[in-house]
Amino acid sequence: MQGDLCRCGDCLRHINASGRRRFIGGVAAGALAAVGIPAGPSLAANPTAKTTLTSDEALRLLKEGNDEFRMDAPYRAAQGRERRIELARGQAPFCVLVGCSDSRVPPELLFGRGLGELFIIRNAGNTVDTAALGSIEYGVGVLGCPLIVVLGHEACGAVAAAVDVVDRNATFPGVIGEMIQPIIPAVLAARSQSGDLLDNAVRMNARRVAGRLKTQSTVLQEALQQKRLKIIAARYDFDDGDVDWFEDS
Repeated sequence: MQGDLCRCGDCLRHINASGRRRFIGGVAAGALAAVGIPAGPSLAANPTAKTTLTSDEALRLLKEGNDEFRMDAPYRAAQGRERRIELARGQAPFCVLVGCSDSRVPPELLFGRGLGELFIIRNAGNTVDTAALGSIEYGVGVLGCPLIVVLGHEACGAVAAAVDVVDRNATFPGVIGEMIQPIIPAVLAARSQSGDLLDNAVRMNARRVAGRLKTQSTVLQEALQQKRLKIIAARYDFDDGDVDWFEDS
Protein backbone atom coordinates (compact mmCIF):
# COMPACT_ATOMS: atom_id res chain seq x y z
CA MET A 1 0.00 0.00 0.00
CA GLN A 2 1.45 3.34 -1.03
CA GLY A 3 2.54 5.42 1.94
CA ASP A 4 1.89 2.61 4.43
CA LEU A 5 3.93 -0.21 5.91
CA CYS A 6 4.02 -3.37 3.82
CA ARG A 7 2.73 -6.62 5.23
CA CYS A 8 6.21 -7.97 5.86
CA GLY A 9 6.67 -5.32 8.55
CA ASP A 10 10.04 -4.11 7.23
CA CYS A 11 8.96 -0.51 7.91
CA LEU A 12 11.61 1.86 6.64
CA ARG A 13 12.56 -0.19 3.57
CA HIS A 14 9.01 -0.26 2.26
CA ILE A 15 7.78 3.23 3.12
CA ASN A 16 7.59 5.28 -0.07
CA ALA A 17 9.57 8.50 -0.40
CA SER A 18 6.79 10.73 0.88
CA GLY A 19 6.00 8.45 3.76
CA ARG A 20 9.66 8.18 4.64
CA ARG A 21 9.96 11.95 4.84
CA ARG A 22 6.92 12.14 7.10
CA PHE A 23 8.28 9.34 9.28
CA ILE A 24 11.75 10.84 9.66
CA GLY A 25 10.31 14.31 10.15
CA GLY A 26 8.11 13.07 12.95
CA VAL A 27 10.98 11.30 14.65
CA ALA A 28 13.17 14.41 14.38
CA ALA A 29 10.46 16.66 15.78
CA GLY A 30 9.95 14.28 18.68
CA ALA A 31 13.68 14.18 19.41
CA LEU A 32 13.94 17.97 19.39
CA ALA A 33 10.95 18.27 21.67
CA ALA A 34 12.47 15.71 24.04
CA VAL A 35 15.55 17.88 24.60
CA GLY A 36 13.62 21.14 24.70
CA ILE A 37 14.57 22.47 21.26
CA PRO A 38 11.58 23.66 19.22
CA ALA A 39 11.12 22.17 15.74
CA GLY A 40 10.39 24.18 12.62
CA PRO A 41 12.27 26.15 9.96
CA SER A 42 14.17 28.06 12.65
CA LEU A 43 14.78 27.74 16.36
CA ALA A 44 11.94 29.53 18.13
CA ALA A 45 12.64 32.24 20.67
CA ASN A 46 13.00 31.18 24.26
CA PRO A 47 9.68 31.80 26.09
CA THR A 48 11.57 33.57 28.89
CA ALA A 49 13.04 36.98 28.14
CA LYS A 50 16.77 36.82 27.47
CA THR A 51 19.21 38.22 30.01
CA THR A 52 19.78 41.97 29.90
CA LEU A 53 23.34 41.62 31.21
CA THR A 54 26.20 42.81 29.02
CA SER A 55 29.29 40.67 28.50
CA ASP A 56 31.23 42.68 31.07
CA GLU A 57 28.42 42.51 33.63
CA ALA A 58 28.16 38.75 33.18
CA LEU A 59 31.90 38.36 33.64
CA ARG A 60 31.81 40.52 36.76
CA LEU A 61 29.16 38.23 38.29
CA LEU A 62 31.37 35.21 37.70
CA LYS A 63 34.39 36.94 39.22
CA GLU A 64 32.41 38.04 42.27
CA GLY A 65 31.03 34.54 42.70
CA ASN A 66 34.48 33.01 42.53
CA ASP A 67 35.79 35.51 45.08
CA GLU A 68 33.03 34.46 47.48
CA PHE A 69 33.76 30.79 46.81
CA ARG A 70 37.45 31.28 47.60
CA MET A 71 36.60 33.08 50.84
CA ASP A 72 34.14 30.35 51.91
CA ALA A 73 31.26 32.82 51.90
CA PRO A 74 27.79 31.28 52.39
CA TYR A 75 26.35 29.86 49.18
CA ARG A 76 23.34 32.07 48.39
CA ALA A 77 22.61 31.14 44.78
CA ALA A 78 19.07 31.15 43.42
CA GLN A 79 17.46 27.76 43.95
CA GLY A 80 14.48 26.20 45.71
CA ARG A 81 10.83 25.67 44.79
CA GLU A 82 10.02 29.20 43.60
CA ARG A 83 13.07 29.25 41.36
CA ARG A 84 12.18 25.84 39.93
CA ILE A 85 8.66 27.03 39.12
CA GLU A 86 10.05 30.16 37.47
CA LEU A 87 12.47 28.14 35.34
CA ALA A 88 9.75 25.70 34.27
CA ARG A 89 8.53 28.51 31.98
CA GLY A 90 11.92 28.86 30.29
CA GLN A 91 15.59 29.60 30.83
CA ALA A 92 17.63 32.76 30.40
CA PRO A 93 21.25 31.93 31.33
CA PHE A 94 23.87 34.66 31.11
CA CYS A 95 26.95 32.56 30.35
CA VAL A 96 27.87 29.57 28.20
CA LEU A 97 30.56 27.71 30.10
CA VAL A 98 32.74 25.12 28.35
CA GLY A 99 34.34 23.11 31.13
CA CYS A 100 36.02 19.83 31.95
CA SER A 101 34.11 16.79 33.25
CA ASP A 102 36.47 16.59 36.24
CA SER A 103 34.39 16.08 39.38
CA ARG A 104 36.47 18.70 41.21
CA VAL A 105 35.38 21.50 38.89
CA PRO A 106 31.62 22.08 39.40
CA PRO A 107 30.91 25.41 37.63
CA GLU A 108 27.86 26.51 39.63
CA LEU A 109 29.70 26.04 42.91
CA LEU A 110 33.01 27.67 42.08
CA PHE A 111 31.20 30.68 40.55
CA GLY A 112 28.49 30.86 43.20
CA ARG A 113 25.68 30.59 40.65
CA GLY A 114 22.26 28.98 40.92
CA LEU A 115 19.65 27.26 38.79
CA GLY A 116 19.21 28.60 35.28
CA GLU A 117 22.22 30.92 35.24
CA LEU A 118 24.91 28.92 33.43
CA PHE A 119 24.54 26.99 30.16
CA ILE A 120 27.19 24.33 30.64
CA ILE A 121 28.99 22.08 28.15
CA ARG A 122 31.36 19.64 29.85
CA ASN A 123 33.74 16.97 28.57
CA ALA A 124 37.18 15.73 29.50
CA GLY A 125 39.66 18.41 28.45
CA ASN A 126 37.06 21.15 27.76
CA THR A 127 37.31 20.63 24.01
CA VAL A 128 34.69 21.52 21.40
CA ASP A 129 33.42 19.01 18.85
CA THR A 130 30.39 19.33 16.57
CA ALA A 131 27.86 18.56 19.29
CA ALA A 132 29.52 20.96 21.72
CA LEU A 133 29.68 23.72 19.11
CA GLY A 134 26.00 23.30 18.34
CA SER A 135 25.22 23.60 22.04
CA ILE A 136 27.35 26.74 22.31
CA GLU A 137 25.62 28.28 19.30
CA TYR A 138 22.25 27.48 20.85
CA GLY A 139 23.29 29.18 24.08
CA VAL A 140 24.30 32.34 22.24
CA GLY A 141 22.00 32.41 19.23
CA VAL A 142 18.77 31.26 20.88
CA LEU A 143 19.16 31.81 24.62
CA GLY A 144 21.03 35.09 24.23
CA CYS A 145 24.07 34.46 26.44
CA PRO A 146 26.47 37.42 26.19
CA LEU A 147 29.51 35.53 27.48
CA ILE A 148 31.38 32.30 26.69
CA VAL A 149 34.02 31.05 29.12
CA VAL A 150 36.34 28.15 28.27
CA LEU A 151 37.52 26.87 31.64
CA GLY A 152 40.59 24.67 31.98
CA HIS A 153 41.92 23.55 35.35
CA GLU A 154 45.00 22.54 37.26
CA ALA A 155 46.34 19.01 36.63
CA CYS A 156 43.75 18.17 33.96
CA GLY A 157 43.85 14.43 33.30
CA ALA A 158 42.88 14.74 29.64
CA VAL A 159 45.64 17.28 29.01
CA ALA A 160 48.09 15.07 30.94
CA ALA A 161 47.14 12.18 28.64
CA ALA A 162 47.84 14.36 25.61
CA VAL A 163 51.23 15.24 27.11
CA ASP A 164 51.95 11.52 27.48
CA VAL A 165 51.06 10.98 23.81
CA VAL A 166 53.47 13.70 22.73
CA ASP A 167 56.32 12.85 25.11
CA ARG A 168 56.03 9.07 25.40
CA ASN A 169 53.92 8.01 22.42
CA ALA A 170 51.37 6.66 24.91
CA THR A 171 48.23 4.84 23.79
CA PHE A 172 44.86 4.54 25.55
CA PRO A 173 41.99 2.03 25.36
CA GLY A 174 38.70 2.58 23.54
CA VAL A 175 38.15 6.03 22.09
CA ILE A 176 40.08 7.90 24.77
CA GLY A 177 42.89 8.48 22.29
CA GLU A 178 40.49 10.08 19.82
CA MET A 179 39.03 12.23 22.59
CA ILE A 180 42.39 13.78 23.48
CA GLN A 181 43.59 14.31 19.89
CA PRO A 182 42.26 17.92 19.77
CA ILE A 183 44.42 18.75 22.81
CA ILE A 184 47.70 17.65 21.20
CA PRO A 185 48.27 20.93 19.25
CA ALA A 186 48.08 22.81 22.56
CA VAL A 187 50.71 20.49 24.05
CA LEU A 188 52.98 20.97 21.06
CA ALA A 189 52.65 24.75 21.34
CA ALA A 190 53.33 24.65 25.10
CA ARG A 191 56.59 22.73 24.67
CA SER A 192 58.31 25.93 23.56
CA GLN A 193 57.45 27.68 26.83
CA SER A 194 59.48 27.61 30.00
CA GLY A 195 58.00 26.15 33.16
CA ASP A 196 55.73 23.19 33.81
CA LEU A 197 54.63 21.57 30.55
CA LEU A 198 51.33 20.23 31.87
CA ASP A 199 50.18 23.53 33.32
CA ASN A 200 51.33 25.45 30.27
CA ALA A 201 49.39 23.00 28.10
CA VAL A 202 46.25 23.43 30.24
CA ARG A 203 46.43 27.18 29.73
CA MET A 204 47.24 26.86 26.04
CA ASN A 205 44.39 24.42 25.48
CA ALA A 206 41.82 26.77 27.05
CA ARG A 207 43.16 29.72 25.05
CA ARG A 208 43.20 27.70 21.84
CA VAL A 209 39.62 26.51 22.23
CA ALA A 210 38.44 30.06 22.99
CA GLY A 211 40.35 31.40 20.00
CA ARG A 212 38.90 28.82 17.63
CA LEU A 213 35.36 29.59 18.74
CA LYS A 214 35.86 33.10 17.39
CA THR A 215 36.55 31.81 13.89
CA GLN A 216 34.70 28.51 13.38
CA SER A 217 31.11 29.64 13.89
CA THR A 218 29.15 32.23 11.91
CA VAL A 219 26.63 32.43 14.76
CA LEU A 220 29.34 33.46 17.22
CA GLN A 221 31.11 35.70 14.73
CA GLU A 222 27.92 37.67 14.16
CA ALA A 223 27.41 38.13 17.91
CA LEU A 224 31.05 39.21 18.30
CA GLN A 225 30.78 41.73 15.46
CA GLN A 226 27.66 43.20 17.04
CA LYS A 227 29.49 43.61 20.37
CA ARG A 228 26.96 41.44 22.21
CA LEU A 229 29.33 38.55 22.97
CA LYS A 230 32.68 38.08 24.66
CA ILE A 231 34.70 34.84 24.55
CA ILE A 232 37.48 34.32 27.08
CA ALA A 233 39.57 31.49 28.49
CA ALA A 234 40.34 30.79 32.14
CA ARG A 235 42.07 28.31 34.46
CA TYR A 236 40.83 27.02 37.81
CA ASP A 237 43.27 26.22 40.64
CA PHE A 238 42.36 23.35 42.98
CA ASP A 239 44.35 24.48 46.00
CA ASP A 240 43.11 28.04 46.45
CA GLY A 241 39.90 27.87 44.40
CA ASP A 242 40.97 30.83 42.30
CA VAL A 243 40.10 31.30 38.62
CA ASP A 244 42.78 32.95 36.52
CA TRP A 245 41.21 34.86 33.62
CA PHE A 246 42.89 35.20 30.22
CA GLU A 247 40.97 38.20 28.98
CA ASP A 248 43.33 38.64 26.03
CA SER A 249 42.33 35.22 24.67
